Amino acid sequence: MRVDLSRRLVPDELWELAAPLLPRFTSRPQGGGTAPVDERAVFTAVVYVLTSGCAWRYLPESFGVSPATAHRRFTVWTEAGLWRRLHRTVLDELGARGELDWSSAIVDAASVRAKRGPLTGPNPVDRGKKGSKLHVLSEAQGLPLAVAVSGANLHDSQAFKPLILGMPAVRSRRGPRRRRPMKIRADKAYYSAEHLSWLRHRNLVPRIARPGIESGERLGRHRWKIERPISWLFGYRRLTVRYERKGNHFLAFLGLAAALTCYKRLAKLTT
Repeated sequence: MRVDLSRRLVPDELWELAAPLLPRFTSRPQGGGTAPVDERAVFTAVVYVLTSGCAWRYLPESFGVSPATAHRRFTVWTEAGLWRRLHRTVLDELGARGELDWSSAIVDAASVRAKRGPLTGPNPVDRGKKGSKLHVLSEAQGLPLAVAVSGANLHDSQAFKPLILGMPAVRSRRGPRRRRPMKIRADKAYYSAEHLSWLRHRNLVPRIARPGIESGERLGRHRWKIERPISWLFGYRRLTVRYERKGNHFLAFLGLAAALTCYKRLAKLTT
């Protein structure tokens, strides 16, 4: 049963993408240090924590790795930038197959309650309770291209430029890597003359709802394209309430969730 669960959480194809990205263990000449562990078991344990939302200390023994070891290796991998590189690797595979729709990119954000740590703030839509905000930029069909975390009191527009600049250069079916969509779509929260000018200066067509002019539906028929990836990300229960003391750990889980979301699209192409 453990093998079935492990293979379901981390299929062989996903592990083939992730394994080359892991920091290599090197023993010290003088001996001692951290002993090597089954890295696939640790990676599977991290995916389980993200998916189930369980605390590290409740990690099932059936994974064959202790909670302390799994959490320690998660920290090392986070500091090495593993989750960002895994997300980009999966995007490269999708881009090489022509599965990314660059006709537009869509920006939005959603808030979650936070128990502790930096990158938190009073949530104006939750009676001022402490929270964090997840910022997501997706391609036209909803696959996340870039993600970020901030305090819940940060205005959505403050993450607009960093998200767009954070889009990775992704492989394409033909020609050089691509990182620029044709249009940028966003709701009224992102509207400003500065943003319009900034986008046009970069040859990006702005499609941002204008306050007092567009209807209350804002993104209208395009709204579902960004609501869907946000709902996919919240399907990973570790993201629904933030318990991480460190902001970069919560961002790591968000980055891994984005990578797994994109991988599911890739897996459908190979079945």
